[in-house]
Amino acid sequence: MKIKNIIFDFGGVLMDWNPRYFFKDYFNDDEKMEYFLTHIATQEWNEEQDRRRSLAEGTAIQVEKFPEWEKEIRAYYDNWTTMLRSDIPQNVEVLQKLGKTDYQLFGLTNWSAETFPYALENYDFFQLFDGKIVVSGAEKLIKPDPKIWYVLLDRYNIQANESIFIDDNFKNIEVANSLGFKTIHIKPDTNLEQELRDLGIKFN
Repeated sequence: MKIKNIIFDFGGVLMDWNPRYFFKDYFNDDEKMEYFLTHIATQEWNEEQDRRRSLAEGTAIQVEKFPEWEKEIRAYYDNWTTMLRSDIPQNVEVLQKLGKTDYQLFGLTNWSAETFPYALENYDFFQLFDGKIVVSGAEKLIKPDPKIWYVLLDRYNIQANESIFIDDNFKNIEVANSLGFKTIHIKPDTNLEQELRDLGIKFN
């Protein structure tokens, strides 16, 4: 089957986001920072905001659970833009090359509906997707739930077996494989352009 569509995850693929970019200076104590991010402002907690919960509600829930960490918990989303350090230039360059081809480009991201607009407004490369982006917070679904891939397929009338899905989370890659997508698992040393070429993608 000929590949027509290339679908990008954003965090860890095109965007470099990490709460440590803010909290490293905030705590000035790596051990305390890691405790906070492992036990208080956890990845699982943040993912609920990516799924559907408002930032205000998520913050209130955690403050009630850990009142002694209230200041730090409130600092999390107040300083979210500092955690979004930059794009990932080598992968954005590949995206820009793809923008000059006939392949359709899509986004499928776990991202809060409240914070995603900031990225959209501040990074020009998102325009290459021409609005064809599925955001978990807006859909009330989150990867690796297979239903969010079906939202993308149904909304844009595309086929999994004509598509490549790119993500840095291996659980998401496994689900996409099971749904019939070709996949690229992004790691720190991944050469995205070469991986795409190996799957038969032609760059102009």
